[in-house]
Amino acid sequence: MADRAKDNTDEPADFETAIAECGFGLFNVFILCSAVPCLTAMVFSASALSYVMPSAECDLDLSIVDKGMLHAVTYAGMIISAVPWGFIADTIGRRPVLISGGWLDGFFVLCASLSQNTAQLMAFKFFDGLIICGPFAVVVSYLAEFHGKKHRPYIMLFVGLCVSIGSMILPLLSYLLLPVPILFTVSSMKFRTWQVFLAVSSAPSLLSGFLHIFLPESPKFLMSQGNYKKALDSLQRIYKLNKRKSRESYPIKHLTDPTPDRSDDLDGTGRPSTLQERFSRAQSKFIDGFKQLKPMFSSPYLAISLQVYCLHFCQIMCVNSVRLWLPQIFATMNAMDTLGANDTSMCAVLEHNANAKSMDEEEKRVECALVAS
Repeated sequence: MADRAKDNTDEPADFETAIAECGFGLFNVFILCSAVPCLTAMVFSASALSYVMPSAECDLDLSIVDKGMLHAVTYAGMIISAVPWGFIADTIGRRPVLISGGWLDGFFVLCASLSQNTAQLMAFKFFDGLIICGPFAVVVSYLAEFHGKKHRPYIMLFVGLCVSIGSMILPLLSYLLLPVPILFTVSSMKFRTWQVFLAVSSAPSLLSGFLHIFLPESPKFLMSQGNYKKALDSLQRIYKLNKRKSRESYPIKHLTDPTPDRSDDLDGTGRPSTLQERFSRAQSKFIDGFKQLKPMFSSPYLAISLQVYCLHFCQIMCVNSVRLWLPQIFATMNAMDTLGANDTSMCAVLEHNANAKSMDEEEKRVECALVAS
């Protein structure tokens, strides 16, 4: 009987069996907590300018077109980088994307907080959107690949909860920080409250990059690359934290997957791959990735895909149209009411914002003071 049990542990196990042996415990709690800043950073990147705009429009002399462009450039960066980030994550791994993406995004948000004119702010917000798309997309796969069938369905619920929490934290942060009068000068650069607010909003990205340093690479990804040795090592780390047992007591000793075992080449214990071989493999994966998109543009999926894309586009457009402009609308309503305007309806506010350029300097200065406060 003992020999039979020993033979069972030596049998190769697939990913679902191997991750189920790890259970759910301290490691899973830590990886979920590490994902919270990353998911919050996405909300901050997309929405922070909504709360900054009423304060920054006078300092940067923003027109209604400038405001629209500032909102748009972040999403433009996300759209442009979506496919490349997916390719990078499937080539070099999830963990490097989460670490480097978190640090880079935090860096560009800090650069945006140092902006002294519209062009600088627009450029850095574009790079902010370009970078944050990677960690946000990867963190969902990363979370799912560390959980078995039993807990995986709850991952999307957790992601939605974190996004909602981030959407609550941002207005609370703006409510506490933006009314505080801050103005200081460093050399020839002036820094105001809204720039401090942007600097603070970089914290989730930087924290996300820092926390993921302590986490292993996804075992599912490693197995898909044929690196079973590192995948087994990753699973043993999870088992040790969750079960409070030694790594050696992990019952799975061998892993199996349709991908051939390339552990020796990938770990450097075999003949190291040349630069040309690595480039050839990356090029092959890139081509395969586009081939996987081909069915979406052919029957019977094309018509269904177009319907889903259209519905999703309309939904996101409606939600963002309200969410991104609401702080500006409320600030304008408050300023108009304080100035004694008879009509503070939505139509009046939109007309007022559209005709802001025709206001005289004194009226504009008074309104700016009211909006900023």
